[in-house]
Amino acid sequence: MNENRNSPRLSEDLQKFSPVTVIGAGVIGISWTAYFLAKGLEVRVNDVRPDLEEVVHAGIKKIIPSLQKLGLPTEDLTDRLTIEGNLERALDGSSVVQENGPERLGFKQELYENIERFVSKDTLLLSSSSGLKASEIAAKMKYPERMLIGHPFNPPHLVPLVEIVPGNETASSSVEKAVQFYESLGKNALVLKKEIDGFVANRLQSALFREAVHLVLEGVVSMEELDEIVTSSIGLRWAAGEPFLTFHLGGGDGGFPAFQRTFRSWNECSLESSR
Repeated sequence: MNENRNSPRLSEDLQKFSPVTVIGAGVIGISWTAYFLAKGLEVRVNDVRPDLEEVVHAGIKKIIPSLQKLGLPTEDLTDRLTIEGNLERALDGSSVVQENGPERLGFKQELYENIERFVSKDTLLLSSSSGLKASEIAAKMKYPERMLIGHPFNPPHLVPLVEIVPGNETASSSVEKAVQFYESLGKNALVLKKEIDGFVANRLQSALFREAVHLVLEGVVSMEELDEIVTSSIGLRWAAGEPFLTFHLGGGDGGFPAFQRTFRSWNECSLESSR
């Protein structure tokens, strides 16, 4: 029988991470599900919603064109998909859990208490939380050493970044395993050196957005004009050259210190004129 080149195949690096249980069938959970399937993983999806099967299949169908543009195989994509509303059955034998539940600390703490009852001691437990700390989520777990944050930048099937944030009790072996998992998927897995509310990408995004709102409210620009400014300037620049490298190059022969002197002078003038 000829092998279909369009069918997803599981790479050798990913074999030890299959099957994966995705908990939570929202936008991020379905995005992860489609991407995991396209990479050849066996995936179980768990959620309490009554229309789970319909929602998951409809969501994957919408994502398939994007996966195809990425060059990922999509034929027979759902052959390794199991939709299971029962948490215990969804977790049976899972190697990795990617949790995408509501951003409520009490909910997640109770969920992880239940999760660890149904998985083996070697199962890697990852939360897509966009702001809650692993130490807080795992506070009621008996074995918190295998739980940590694996925060994607939405949507995860398109954006390469995953912020890996271990908790106070997370074992170094779990961090290493998480890095291996995401890198085997082709993701840019970055480990944060300490826990902080909101992590890094969202904090940067929030800082820029606060200033964007301020400029619009002050009547400097309209919302449409501000969007155009970002997409046709710093959006392009930072995507290609990163903030620190850009400013280092902007300092000429003096590098980043020279740029900082210029920036400090400009900032002082700006503050003085606003008084």
